[in-house]
Amino acid sequence: MRKKRYSVSTILDTSITYILLIIVSFIFLFPALWLILASFSKSGSIYDLDGFFPKAYSLKGYRDLFTDTAMYDYPNWLKNTLFIAVFSAIIGTILVILTAYVMSRFQFRMRKPLMKTTLVLSMFPSFMGMTAVYLIMVNFDLVNQLWGLILIYSAGAPMGYLVQKGYFDSISNSIYEAARIDGASNGRIFAQITLPLSKPMLVYTMLTQFAWPWSDFILPKLLLKDKNLWTVAVGLMSLDDTKFTRFAAGSIFIGVPIIILYFCLSRFLVEGLSAGAVKE
Repeated sequence: MRKKRYSVSTILDTSITYILLIIVSFIFLFPALWLILASFSKSGSIYDLDGFFPKAYSLKGYRDLFTDTAMYDYPNWLKNTLFIAVFSAIIGTILVILTAYVMSRFQFRMRKPLMKTTLVLSMFPSFMGMTAVYLIMVNFDLVNQLWGLILIYSAGAPMGYLVQKGYFDSISNSIYEAARIDGASNGRIFAQITLPLSKPMLVYTMLTQFAWPWSDFILPKLLLKDKNLWTVAVGLMSLDDTKFTRFAAGSIFIGVPIIILYFCLSRFLVEGLSAGAVKE
């Protein structure tokens, strides 16, 4: 076996690359590590930390999170957040997949203008339309309604159909032609051919549609005035500085499920994103 020889420049370049990666990883990891340690602080206040880290550690923050619900009802906020996220993900995924499929497989007069319009509109940040959204919700009596939030999240979901469209474009057209020759209708082709072939994209879409309302703060803060209807993001932001340990514990607890989902479904995410990014 011939031994592989590395030049000094190659070794130096590799070493510098790894050092930079370690430094960048530490910069991104340190805030998360600090928040985890802060969630175990015994005092509960941000002002009692010894520099960056707590002086003493305890599970009191996690216990209070689920037992002391007189003023800060975290379990109820978690239930509201889960309700909004699940239904927004289901309805939003259906709308995105249908929009992407129509744009990919059907030719009609306004197809390209619609694609250009949605591409331009998606460049603008969503908070620019907050005033208009609030006025619409007031007129339809959807303020302080969980379904009002679900409606907004679901209605805005089809604007991000381009990745899904790219995935459908990559499916060979000969499959659809063979199905049409056999007499299959458009609905049957979509249900029995497209959807089974689109499992990675369905998982990717469902997870992204779930993650947005799960962690969103702006819309729930704008539309939910009743404390019993708050989501976790709004509820945690209402905590004062003396409840920082509880804030950190609540942030960790709501962050763990979405991290687990991303790790468990990472294979589908990579397949869906990579396949939807390039048109073959």
